[in-house]
Amino acid sequence: MAAFRPRHLCSVAAALVLTVTAPATAATAASDASNAAALREVLFVGNNWEGTSDVIKSTGDFAKIGRINVIPDKDERMAEISADPIKWIYFMAIRNGVGEGHDQFVDDMYSTPDGKSVVVSRPSFADVVSINLATGAINWRFPVSGYRSDHMAVSPDGTRVAVSASTANTVHVLDIDTGKQLGSFATGDKPHENIFSKDGKYIYNMAIGDVNTDLDAPWLDWTKGDRHITVVDATTYKQVKTIDMRAKLDAIGLTDYSDAVRPAVFSPDESKLYFQVSFFNGFFEYDLAADRITRTKTLPKNPATSDDRTSFVNDSRHHGLSMSPDGSKLCVAGTMDDYATVVNRSTLQEGPLVTASKPYWATVSGDGKDCVISESGADQVTAIDFATGQKVLSIPVGDHPQRVRLGHVAADWTGTGS
Repeated sequence: MAAFRPRHLCSVAAALVLTVTAPATAATAASDASNAAALREVLFVGNNWEGTSDVIKSTGDFAKIGRINVIPDKDERMAEISADPIKWIYFMAIRNGVGEGHDQFVDDMYSTPDGKSVVVSRPSFADVVSINLATGAINWRFPVSGYRSDHMAVSPDGTRVAVSASTANTVHVLDIDTGKQLGSFATGDKPHENIFSKDGKYIYNMAIGDVNTDLDAPWLDWTKGDRHITVVDATTYKQVKTIDMRAKLDAIGLTDYSDAVRPAVFSPDESKLYFQVSFFNGFFEYDLAADRITRTKTLPKNPATSDDRTSFVNDSRHHGLSMSPDGSKLCVAGTMDDYATVVNRSTLQEGPLVTASKPYWATVSGDGKDCVISESGADQVTAIDFATGQKVLSIPVGDHPQRVRLGHVAADWTGTGS
């Protein structure tokens, strides 16, 4: 009806609104500028086996800024686990299975928008915690369903965090400030990666199935469980659709390939999804509108890497994928082949193979110029120039770095953990 109101009334109303809100808007802008100036962009590096997170500069020399102890409550949690036989069995299974003989103390982490806290998923403790970056104390703790927490994702506005509860086939969505559950949804077997759409309307979850068995031959693939991508409405947490990559792979004759979608990344316009699967040295391009795999990229094999699938860590031949901000380059972590490489997205031609020791993740630097990989076998992170594909530098970090995430801390922050 507003279109039919007299024009002068609209003008008066607009003038009144501007008069009333202008000072508040200016004050808000000044406050936002002040808050932004008080924060520093960083990279959080989760040292999984050590239970720490190294915080490094997000660009340039990637120098270390400080460290966080993400298990300040270790004694309490261990006492709790020791008192419950079922929890103890799962704790030991994680240690001797997916943990390769080590406890998994930090899988994923994101800072809150105000840079005051970092939220961490801790697989061996089957929980998510928020840690105060000023004091190192735990703000809140959320025990996930089942016995293991895994990959997380944060909504574009930074207010919600989604975490996979891998033994419960569930994703919990939590308020990032309070830890209160806002909703949850069911997934396929062993939910893994989570991705929010850029507009925050949808959550994509990739279920990878049982990656800890030795039933790895293609003819035994059916034993790995129900693996599919679950897409849910990020407000209601109701399922919108599922994507079955088994059917897509079969359609192009790749019946012996696994459909366990591992790390994945959208193109900037979210029309294409690039993803890795278990056992495969390469990745696929999936067209969301056409609902089909459009291209396959096979990357070089390292002659020193065994083709015995049972020797691949948690079934992952290549595990780590990121994209340059302009969408022109992909960065691939060739985990079992001990290299990383930058691939031209248009031609799918790979660049130099940058030697790396069990690279387990790939992300993008704060300025978008570099791909940053975690070398879990060398306890370091390495930056690779997207433009040239060449290694820039490496920075030592803690024991078995895995996830690397961009975030923020206070400008004068120097760490809370040793």
